[in-house]
Amino acid sequence: MIKRIAMAGVVAMALGWTAAHADSKSGGKAVLVPVGDLKWVDDAKTPGVKIAAVQGDQSKGAGTFFVKLPTGFSVPLHHHSADHFAAVISGTMVLNVDGKDVTLPPGSYFAFTGKKQHTTKCADDAGCVLLVTTKSKWDVVVEKPKS
Repeated sequence: MIKRIAMAGVVAMALGWTAAHADSKSGGKAVLVPVGDLKWVDDAKTPGVKIAAVQGDQSKGAGTFFVKLPTGFSVPLHHHSADHFAAVISGTMVLNVDGKDVTLPPGSYFAFTGKKQHTTKCADDAGCVLLVTTKSKWDVVVEKPKS
């Protein structure tokens, strides 16, 4: 029950933040996306990963979107060109930053700016869902091993 409340709170805050930053000159704007209206699509670059955009188009520029990661999904040391901010909606994520693993259960928040390098892993038997807001086009740039 607590996990559901935490998840609902995170989604409400994220969607509230999006609506609060809408154009106020025309009397404001609201973005409301019930869970049943999410349109999950396969990520063309990452098999097993699904994305549901809720605002903007993260493949072209700034956007807010859900990411569904399968059980055991991991990305080796990488960075993202765009600053981004995320909340763990369900599942447990393990991020490694500066050589230290940090476990993030549902309701947790994280942000990466300035191309900060990290690893990512979904460590939950049921998979993981994240809500991500990115300031520009979303990418994943895997670091080349040092030789």
